Amino acid sequence: MLYQLYESQRSLMEPFADFAQAASKVYSNPLSPLGQNPFAQRVSAGYDLVYRLGKDYLKPEFGLRTVDVEGVSVAIHERIEIDKPFCELRRFKRFTDDTTTLTTLKNQPAVLIVAPLSGHYATLLRDTVKTMLKDHKVYITDWKNARLVPQSEGAFHLDDYVNYVQEFIRHLQGIYGNCHVMSVCQPTVPVLAAVALMASRGETAPLTMTMMGGPIDARKSPTAVNNLAMNKSSNWFENNVIYRVPQNFPGAGRRVYPGFLQHTGFVAMNPSHHAKSHYDYFQDLLKGDDASAEAHRKFYDEYNAVLDMDADYYLETIRVVFQDFCLVNGTWDVKGVDGTLERVRPQDITHTALFSIEGELDDISGSGQTEAVHAICSGVVDSEQRHYEVKGAGHYGIFSGRRWRDLVYPEVKSFILQHHPKSTPTSVSAKNSSVTTAEVPSPSATVSKGKRSRV
Repeated sequence: MLYQLYESQRSLMEPFADFAQAASKVYSNPLSPLGQNPFAQRVSAGYDLVYRLGKDYLKPEFGLRTVDVEGVSVAIHERIEIDKPFCELRRFKRFTDDTTTLTTLKNQPAVLIVAPLSGHYATLLRDTVKTMLKDHKVYITDWKNARLVPQSEGAFHLDDYVNYVQEFIRHLQGIYGNCHVMSVCQPTVPVLAAVALMASRGETAPLTMTMMGGPIDARKSPTAVNNLAMNKSSNWFENNVIYRVPQNFPGAGRRVYPGFLQHTGFVAMNPSHHAKSHYDYFQDLLKGDDASAEAHRKFYDEYNAVLDMDADYYLETIRVVFQDFCLVNGTWDVKGVDGTLERVRPQDITHTALFSIEGELDDISGSGQTEAVHAICSGVVDSEQRHYEVKGAGHYGIFSGRRWRDLVYPEVKSFILQHHPKSTPTSVSAKNSSVTTAEVPSPSATVSKGKRSRV
């Protein structure tokens, strides 16, 4: 019932938000009679703030058109590589007419970035993707809003998440011979499970796993987010945060954890900060500080855009990760696509190098939670394991912003390159003209899928 009430309120507020937007433009236009009023700028700023607070925030786009590769502007074509019921695997394919740059591009490592399914869209990692594109072939999991998935597609479970990741890894391996995997926050647990299951079966595992700010062992330095998940029972979550999608969406009737509840939780963690941010935005509009005002808009266009999560996936994540600690306790069984249950055994991973990254001031995944991956991946030799704590960085700082670009990314790039097989560039002139303008799979894609030797 709460979801229906929220949608009714949103529908009622929509005309007022539209009016506020129009009024803001009228009062800010110097050619308008109302714009001649001495208080016009203040009134316009007030209406603009009302519009920002009342508008409906839709899924943003990545909006990546070009990337600079060694001083050359390279065009980017974003496309859907695999379309699953609850997720799209997106590829950011790079194009260039510069033959030297093309040779560089095609020999760069392929990286699967597994974005979190925890309320925000994958576009939250826009800065991550943009930075990685300079030196890597980049793919990302773009999770769908569960309210847009018809019930005919069935439910989505944590096991399905793990199976999706395995399918995407195999897809990249089929193209390039092997790949590297990077997980940010929530997906560190299912990504580790996916790679462990592949290793247990004797499949070719990714060359590296980079795990950033995730709850591998949520018992360590528990945060407010962890405590909520740990201190409430599964029944409490099912009775208090799970609702059915209203009839005006394709997923009508589906049980979900609504995005608006998740967003309320985000804001409630630090309400004074958000109130100050909106007040500062109002002041920036009055001062005519367009750069600061636009930075505010970009941040909240992303922050306020949230998605619904399927109820089964959400409740299982709470139980497996934050209540039973199944991964670190060695009690997690995952159902494969064929219905077979398999035990997740991280100790079976032996040929995947491991890099964990934490922010010193992370208030979502506490200190030591990600680093715990090294203790349970006992099959990986010490020389192929690394941990990095980013001084002064919070949760978002390890994958977005200045600290990500200046401190974290150089370490990630170096780690991946260190464990990427060297290949001899193929002569660009030998390729036909339809291929020379786009990055193509490196010669390593034709190499047999044997396991990488240890350093």
